[in-house]
Amino acid sequence: MLDFNFIKVKMKFKKSWTKARSSFLIVLAVFSIGSSVLGKDIFVSPSGNDGSNGSFQHPLGSMEGARNLIRKWKAEGPLKESVQVIFLEGDYYLDQPVIFNEEDSGTSEFPIIYKGEEQKEVNFYGGKLITGWEETAEGLWKTRLLTKAWKFEQLYINGNRAVRARTPNLGKYLQVEGVNETILSGENDRVASFAVQEIGLDKKDFLQLGLSKDTGWEDILVVFYHKWDNTRKFLQAIDPEKGSFFISGQGMKPWNPINKDSRFYLENFRSALDEPGEWYLENDGTLYYMPLPGQNLAEARIFAPFIEQFLRLQGADPHNKIQDLKFINLNFKYSGYTTPKRGNEPAQAAAPIPSVITVDQANRITFENCEVAHTGTGAFWFRNAVENSEIQRCYLHDLGAGGVKIGPLSSGDPENPASWVSRNNLIHNNIIRSGGWVFPCAVGAMIFHASDNEISNNEIADFRYTGISVGWVWGYTPSFAKRNKVKYNHIHHLGWGDLSDMGGVYTLGLSEGTEVSHNIIHHIYSMTYGGWGLYTDEGSTGILMENNLVYACKNAGFHQHYGKNNRIRNNIFAYNQLSQLQATRVEDHISFYFTNNIILFNEGALLSSNWAKINLVTDRNIYWDERGKDIDFSNLSFPEWKTMGNDLNSKIIDPGFISPLQYDFTFKNKSAIRKINFEPFSLDEVGVYGDKEWVELAQFDPVRASLFDEIIRKNEEIQK
Repeated sequence: MLDFNFIKVKMKFKKSWTKARSSFLIVLAVFSIGSSVLGKDIFVSPSGNDGSNGSFQHPLGSMEGARNLIRKWKAEGPLKESVQVIFLEGDYYLDQPVIFNEEDSGTSEFPIIYKGEEQKEVNFYGGKLITGWEETAEGLWKTRLLTKAWKFEQLYINGNRAVRARTPNLGKYLQVEGVNETILSGENDRVASFAVQEIGLDKKDFLQLGLSKDTGWEDILVVFYHKWDNTRKFLQAIDPEKGSFFISGQGMKPWNPINKDSRFYLENFRSALDEPGEWYLENDGTLYYMPLPGQNLAEARIFAPFIEQFLRLQGADPHNKIQDLKFINLNFKYSGYTTPKRGNEPAQAAAPIPSVITVDQANRITFENCEVAHTGTGAFWFRNAVENSEIQRCYLHDLGAGGVKIGPLSSGDPENPASWVSRNNLIHNNIIRSGGWVFPCAVGAMIFHASDNEISNNEIADFRYTGISVGWVWGYTPSFAKRNKVKYNHIHHLGWGDLSDMGGVYTLGLSEGTEVSHNIIHHIYSMTYGGWGLYTDEGSTGILMENNLVYACKNAGFHQHYGKNNRIRNNIFAYNQLSQLQATRVEDHISFYFTNNIILFNEGALLSSNWAKINLVTDRNIYWDERGKDIDFSNLSFPEWKTMGNDLNSKIIDPGFISPLQYDFTFKNKSAIRKINFEPFSLDEVGVYGDKEWVELAQFDPVRASLFDEIIRKNEEIQK
């Protein structure tokens, strides 16, 4: 049995900083009160006034006020020096997103910088504090909102996301017994435009919900988990006699419908408020909360979201981009998401779900040393025609959806890719952790229609689906996702047994020049199938995957669904559970080259699915099963496997790691790996780097790691 105990991957501080990071430190070093050697300074304070002149003595009161003052200056003539907007320590409350357009641009010579005061907390809040709590006889706390028109679906208590009243409670689900779909419009379409689904339950499960025809069920949200997707719909009707309920919207997608393998929970009804840590908002504006042991709401800071987005940066078109803005040392916290009445149709990777900071038609936009936390949606989206922009040393956590997205969802004019493709962007040295709380199928970092981007040195953990996804075209149709780099990332503790068909790094489509290298990927655990480390999905082509360490994944360290001419070389795949290597679709062309890899295992099979039938080139690999030297190559012995032209120069030999069971893959000696020309690669530079506090912040919480292991143990007991 594979031991999924928590492992703290050793990561040393880097000895040198990137050029971009060094430039940032220089910017900080020259900060001073009054005149700046960089140019003009504008000061903003929580106690300021937008009618002031923006001096240190008379600061402005908001980001919009600073933006408008700069617009006024620019109307008088072009900038001849940089402008720094310096936010003094404190909390700034937003009641709407701050919008920037092309008239707010700086220049490459004179950028405009919005930055927080050094070594101080500068917070932009998209929520409002809720006070006036009183304890009830039931042991609940309650308060009355100023207006019952204020509706929200998230609540944050002392910086933690509270649980909206749900049944079953957090971490538990009910099983679908059957689905009956009635298509009302678009019967001949690939996906019907309108249909009604009747969801059947086990009668005991239906009774557990406590629903009746007298229940106010119209605002009850049901969230389904099916394969790699989630469907979120409001109840339309119930049938207590049959033990079923009804939802409506688009027809189910035939490739991923709700069926007997699907699980679900219901949220937002009064009788579901039955566990400490849950809350419920009545239609009359009364808010209830069941406190955790020892929790006193009279002393707590409780935020409810008021807005869904913090910033929107929007250029006019490809010829009039917004450019040369920098956002440094700023925190964006507490935003929400309100489910539309039609609900949310299933969408892979929660792709259409917005982010709290969105950038379109832009050039040279920088976010550095910022925090985005406690959101109802994703954190960042560099969407349409964004280039030469970067997100560095940012802390993105407690997210309703994913961390970072690059590129548009829809393709544009293939003859004019500059008008829509995003390119040359850098996502570097960030902590992207704890997401998918509203949309579990969201991804840590994702590239859609975008080329020549780099995702590097990030800590990506604690998502219910994939860590990094690259490409947005299925099969072999043209794609603009070329030459993207995924390097030196630490990707781990994904899946949590909630969804299926996922990978630490997942790719799609024609991706010539894309590189996935020097990543550490581990603890990927799916609901049923598809907990893979490296996953080249439909049509993945021209991708290099090398110098990666992949271990403790449920289904396999590497899986190719189908693709062409991928190179999988010089990787370590160790201690994966059900199998080590997997391939599915058999095609005439060479699917991939698998060379100079080390495969170490002590449970499960070496090969699964159609690996033995795939048109591949495999050679100069080390295979080592700690249970014995007789390895099964898809029901063939090693000599028989070789007679098929496979692994002619590969070895069954102990690779010689010092302490692999403790996930230390340092080599005792290199005699074994020399036999296959394996080149040792350093893992010291994987993950985030910088000052001690930043590196320590990236360390995974051992309590979360233990919970992950416990979920796996329980799932395996159920499957037995």
